[in-house]
Amino acid sequence: MVEDLVTGAVGAFAYSAIGIALMVFGYFIVDWLTPGKLGKQIWSDRNTNAAILLASNTIGVGLIVVGAIWASEGDLLEGVVSTAIYGLIGLAAMTVAFLVMDWLTPGKLGEIVVSEEIQPAVWVNAAMHLALGGVIAMALS
Repeated sequence: MVEDLVTGAVGAFAYSAIGIALMVFGYFIVDWLTPGKLGKQIWSDRNTNAAILLASNTIGVGLIVVGAIWASEGDLLEGVVSTAIYGLIGLAAMTVAFLVMDWLTPGKLGEIVVSEEIQPAVWVNAAMHLALGGVIAMALS
């Protein structure tokens, strides 16, 4: 019982550390894709569009981490490695989706995200982030 508790605690720590690292990396990607400083946009300027986009990115990464844990079937090393690999694939896919949508639609999506008015395009991009997180999480199974 103690061994199971220790193994579970190590797993929880390892998955949390990788999940946090991926979410921080995702933050920097969204910051890079949008004009200005993302932290200022969300916490100082209270920009809903930027918050929606970052939240969807974070939830998408969370879905991938959950999928990796589920697919690992108790193999901690395999789970941690697959979480890192698939998490990076997910972030790359979300970045490409953002850039493709930016290319296909009028205006610059990054500028739309930092608009003070709530923008429907941000919700569409957020849905893509969530869908991609789900797709990649299912690819693990």
